[in-house]
Amino acid sequence: MEKQDDLHKKISSILNEINTVLSILDRSQISRMIEEILNADKIVAIGAGRVGMAIRGFAMRLGHLGMKAWMLGDSTVPEMSKGDLLIVASGSGETQTIFDLMEIAKKSNIKTLLITGNPQSRMGKLADTVVQIKAPSKTKPLEGFTSIQPMTTLNEQSLGIFFDAVVLLLMERMGETHETMWARHSILE
Repeated sequence: MEKQDDLHKKISSILNEINTVLSILDRSQISRMIEEILNADKIVAIGAGRVGMAIRGFAMRLGHLGMKAWMLGDSTVPEMSKGDLLIVASGSGETQTIFDLMEIAKKSNIKTLLITGNPQSRMGKLADTVVQIKAPSKTKPLEGFTSIQPMTTLNEQSLGIFFDAVVLLLMERMGETHETMWARHSILE
């Protein structure tokens, strides 16, 4: 019984941490993100590691909303050009391979949207739009806040929930429902 109580305490602590991070989002940054997504012709998402897993789910939901959206690395990613949007998730904003891809996008006049914990990073300076998720990253600890979770787990969890909340906002703006989205879901699974 004691182990069950310990588990519930850990879950409660994790949920409190996620709530702490997501309760301090900048609404104007979220509004700009929504507009960039709605105005994009095509969307390609990119992220590395566990951050990449969080943004992959977001790209999938954008497709379920009827948007032309892909995850970089998929074999069907189309050519991108002006009017398209590269959505980048990087806690540190410093991952070299992703920075290089952002530079290529910028040189091709592709808008870039960065979700990061470090808006002062190289990627933050390069991005057209930045949304800051104030969770500790590998290069930027948060003063006065220490997560009980290892490494950058809190950032990745917060991203997943943040992206799901953005999908709900997009659904409202687009007049989408569970049913309209299910109609776009793959039947091959």
